[in-house]
Parts: sequence; C-alpha cells; structure tokens
Amino acid sequence: MNSQLRVPFQQAYFVCDLDDACRRWSEVFGAGPFAQRRHHQTRWFTYRGTDVEADVSYAWGYLGDVQIQLIQQHDDKPSIYREMYAAGQEGYHHHAYLVHDVESEKQRLVELGFEVACELHAGPEVHAVYLDTRELTGGFTELHNDPPRILGLFAQWHRAHQLFRTGDAPILDEPPR
Repeated sequence: MNSQLRVPFQQAYFVCDLDDACRRWSEVFGAGPFAQRRHHQTRWFTYRGTDVEADVSYAWGYLGDVQIQLIQQHDDKPSIYREMYAAGQEGYHHHAYLVHDVESEKQRLVELGFEVACELHAGPEVHAVYLDTRELTGGFTELHNDPPRILGLFAQWHRAHQLFRTGDAPILDEPPR
C-alpha cells in the first residue's frame, strides 16, 4: 500500500457564464481575484481516445488555500464537461492533485479501475490527465504536473488572494502564456 499523502489543491466547477461566476464566487465566498484564459488551446489533447478539443475558457482564483477553477464551454463538442452537464447546467466538476510524476500516478489509478477520460499537454511544460472517478467522488480527478513555472504562477495567484479585499475587482488580467 502506498502511504504517500495526496491532498487536492483545486476544486473545479462548470459554469454557464465565466465572468458572472467570478463575480458571484467573489461576492458570496470572498474568492478571487480570478485570472482568466479565454478559449484555451493545447498542444496535444485527447478525449476518450479521440483528438477532439472543446472550446473552453477558464478562470483560476483562490479561496483560502484552495484553488478554485471555473470552466465555461462555448460549444457542444464531446468533452469531460458535457459528460456531466448539458448547455444551461452547471455545478461541481473535479478536484485536482499536483503530482511530480503524472504517468506513474495515472498508472496507479488505472490499476485501481479508473478510466482515463482526457489527457493534454499545454505549453511546453503542462501535462494533465483526468480520470473518471465519478462513482467515488461525484466528479473527475485531475492529475496536474508541478513544473516550477506553474508552481510560481499558482503562488502569484495565491498571493493576490491574500491581498484581495472586499470591493476589489474580481477578475485579473489574462495570465501569461
């Protein structure tokens, strides 16, 4: 039995309107500010074994020490988001773990019976895998690698949250690519 502690760093939610969701999460819970990436594209993407990438936008912010990711899909292409939510629906989607070795953690979860639903490489450093753990968690599980540049970006967003005050703009400029 592997005794490695696994702590999720992110909770993700599928939303109908990204800007509105950022404002609401800020207003209701004090989350934010949110960095947004509109119409995100990857270098390589596969969904359920096919090369199909939906048109999605993301926002990332913090609520305490937990990163909150908000996701809006702009089309009706098959995706891990449309598997759970039709147009006009929204709610909890996944939790995410930062891992140093995505491949070995992916293999461990596959051996435990969970299916890879989506895998992607974004930019030169980012590797993420989504496993279908809905039977256990009610959502997907994301494994996200931990390169220094990404950890630094997450730290900047976390620091922005620590400085965030009621009445501040809930949306930051788009994060660097």
